[in-house]
Amino acid sequence: MAYIADFEKALEIGRPPNITTLFPHSRALIVSGKVIDRAMMAKGGAMTIAANGRSNVVIRGALKAAQRARSAIIIEIARSEGGANAYCAVNYWNIARQVDALCNEMGITVPVAIHADHYGIKNTADIAPASVEIPSLFDAGITSIAIDASHMPDDDNLLASIELAKYVPSWAGFETEVGEIKGTQGLSSSEEALFLIRGLNAHNIFPDWIALNNGTTHGIEASAQGIQVELTAEIHDALAKYAVSGAQHGTSGNNSDRLREIASKTQSTKANVATALQMISWGLAVNDYGNAALDAEGEFIKVPGEGVGEELWQDIQQYAETQGWKKGDYKKLNLPFENKIMGQPRAIRERMARRVEDFVYTLLVEVFNAADTARYGVEALLDAGSYDLGPKIGRIEPVEEWSEPEIRRRAAALDTDKGPEGDFDD
Repeated sequence: MAYIADFEKALEIGRPPNITTLFPHSRALIVSGKVIDRAMMAKGGAMTIAANGRSNVVIRGALKAAQRARSAIIIEIARSEGGANAYCAVNYWNIARQVDALCNEMGITVPVAIHADHYGIKNTADIAPASVEIPSLFDAGITSIAIDASHMPDDDNLLASIELAKYVPSWAGFETEVGEIKGTQGLSSSEEALFLIRGLNAHNIFPDWIALNNGTTHGIEASAQGIQVELTAEIHDALAKYAVSGAQHGTSGNNSDRLREIASKTQSTKANVATALQMISWGLAVNDYGNAALDAEGEFIKVPGEGVGEELWQDIQQYAETQGWKKGDYKKLNLPFENKIMGQPRAIRERMARRVEDFVYTLLVEVFNAADTARYGVEALLDAGSYDLGPKIGRIEPVEEWSEPEIRRRAAALDTDKGPEGDFDD
């Protein structure tokens, strides 16, 4: 009963202005990403899922799991998945409406942040259009964003992040990134991470999270290397006085033991999961690494009576074959098949969502240590008396030491290996 009373107060004061404008009569506790980060920090040794909502059934299942685990949660979509050139029907501009509707339908009472993941900036020409588009995301109900300029050299990454932070509301969750997520090559270093965080700090930008290239990849992870826990802990320790948490990308392909270590031995509070949820919702067999299992012929294994209907699965496979898509390209099936999935019988849609729910619940409770963190999120809002929790730390770095010429000079002195060129979106 105490949580319900606190929830009512949090509902009154904790929803950001864009959310109260869009959904004035809603009972969904949609909050800033800062709230979710603080909830995990308050419990300690905990991180929550940032569930990539590539489809409505995935969002439904993830929210039900969070409610069942009493865990604060993040629902997100990346620019490649849900931006202007999306390969998903769920996108930056409709995800908040879907989350709000599902929360109200299912009576979800845990804090939920809506995150624009990997808002990618590939070059300086991307900055001007981004300055126009980013405000539209918040107009549409986004409450947290990752400005990902890691595709560029360190100085350009920092300068682009400084410029684009102007368009992110001060109350919103903010994630930055150093090093593209590309596996064992081009691993991030403490030196690179400090350069980015110190430069942002000098300009009064205080990220809630930093994402690293710490040895993992997006999509289907084929190697056994995965996340390098010790490297992650080392970088987080180097950043300790700047009070920035870790955002762990590319969790699919890493087993439960490694993910438990990330939660317990590093400062990570956010763990992105995308590909595994997609495969699970479709009814494919997956292993403990979240990877879809393959049969002797190298084909996905569809579990009978699970996920999408058998006829629709045949249509999905045939469509992919016609397009010449490999297994890693199956993510592109979300856009052409979302409406067909939503047009299936209720029983099939429900079993798809239930499969996601069970998987996410296990992650939250048995792997990420996120159970019962909802109350910490609510308490953070009540303690602040506002939807705006403010930064975790103030400015430490003198701004005059981080002018553009100084940034260029410092970057030139960095000894970094960015790894191979390529397409490392998501």
